[in-house]
Amino acid sequence: MEFRKRCCQRLQKCIVGLLSCILPSAAMADMQLNLTRGVTPVSHAQYDLHMMIFWICVAIAVVVFGVMFYAIIRHRKSKGAKPAQFHENTTVEIIWAVVPFLILVVMAIPATKALVLIDDTENADINIKVTGYQWKWQYDYMDEDIQYFSNLSTSQDQIANLAPKGVHYLLEVDHPLVVPVNKKIRFLVTATDVIHSWWVPALGIKRDAVPGFIHESWATIEKPGVYRGQCAELCGVGHGFMPIVVVAKTQEDYEAWIQEQKDQKDEQKAAANKTWTDTELMDLGEKTYNKTCAVCHQTSGQGMPPTFPALKGSPIATGPVSEHIDIVLHGKSGTAMQAFANQLSDTELAAVITYERNAWGNDTSDTVQPSDIAVAKGQQAPMPASTQGQMEKVTVDVDKEYPKEELMTQGEDKYLQYCSVCHQANGQGMPPTFPALTTSTYVNGSAEDHIDRVLNGVPGTAMQAFKQQLNPVDLAAIVTYERNAWNDAKGGVVQPKDIVSRLNGDNKQQSTAQGESK
Repeated sequence: MEFRKRCCQRLQKCIVGLLSCILPSAAMADMQLNLTRGVTPVSHAQYDLHMMIFWICVAIAVVVFGVMFYAIIRHRKSKGAKPAQFHENTTVEIIWAVVPFLILVVMAIPATKALVLIDDTENADINIKVTGYQWKWQYDYMDEDIQYFSNLSTSQDQIANLAPKGVHYLLEVDHPLVVPVNKKIRFLVTATDVIHSWWVPALGIKRDAVPGFIHESWATIEKPGVYRGQCAELCGVGHGFMPIVVVAKTQEDYEAWIQEQKDQKDEQKAAANKTWTDTELMDLGEKTYNKTCAVCHQTSGQGMPPTFPALKGSPIATGPVSEHIDIVLHGKSGTAMQAFANQLSDTELAAVITYERNAWGNDTSDTVQPSDIAVAKGQQAPMPASTQGQMEKVTVDVDKEYPKEELMTQGEDKYLQYCSVCHQANGQGMPPTFPALTTSTYVNGSAEDHIDRVLNGVPGTAMQAFKQQLNPVDLAAIVTYERNAWNDAKGGVVQPKDIVSRLNGDNKQQSTAQGESK
């Protein structure tokens, strides 16, 4: 019975294979054994090229095997056939050299056209930077003030076989990439840790995300819909848990979504200014933990030692609050622990730290508020002692005179972590979007202008403001490194106190402006 079942399955596969040779390409595009035709010009070009090469291969196979079987049957020994002798026949050798060459030429022309089309990223309507993390994607709308992370939303119960699998098991996310139809979208693909690959079959895109490099691709989506993909490069234990979901909307719906994102950003700012109750923090913290942290540390907090240590009863989760905040914000060099300062909102950071300090029997009774996170980031002044509670301020020695060698070492480390993804490790950048730093006017100009650019960014460009992302020591180290690396050796050194002086100047100007507005 089992043998008959296997024979039927093999026969079914053979029939499907034969049908694929005689069905029209439109029907073949819907078959699971073939490529998808997709919804973009690039995907159409890839599919048409694939089908053309396929039919050429079919024709070659029919001719070659036809001649071979004819010769075997017609000139078999049982019929008394005598083998012909045509060793070193010049005509035959010319034919079997010229014919394959002509076939390759026929195949190369459309292949070249497809490659040129794939690389044509000019005149884009929208620019989106795609950054791969272990194990999630970050989308940065460079023409809008919108940036967010996209995480797997499949429940841990489904993954652990404690609940039925959903229709889109492991192919669903909390925040999909939203784009408009009939607009040319340019994707700038990179990564921060290891090599990932952004692959969406329906868009005809598969681009490796390599730390320190940016690879470009593009798409013009022809019709609204939801298009799913996955990371296609083995990137660690969570490789199978970083799906891609692209939602294509009409222009009207897309503009409404853009406005919705901006409104949510205002709501997040308001949420960061309120005092949250213990229950609210624990509820939000559990959701954030399961979405962001559980893939490494497990929902039970047990982790997977030694790579992913347990949080249950750990010195970090039960020790000083300041150290817990510091490692969540800035990660830990040389380990798999990422920096989450720019991945989560202040409210989410406060909630997840509160949750980790009070879950799994860690009952420390500590609560962390969004304002505590803002203090640790250096975004606002410390709270009065009477309201600090368990919070301990994270400080750096801004009055110390650091040796140039120490600043250069720390600056190179921070540059590679925060800046090289855009400006490249060698400072060459990717003009015009990411200008070169080598021999640039800012690096070789006044230190004050250089500091101002790093602190406040450049409105209307991809250059971010880093004054809320790094402390004064790190900022001074980065500026010093940029002014002395890549043969730009000016000999200048920027100290943390120079950064603090410039920050105080900004704060003074802001206070004056607020006073005038009143």
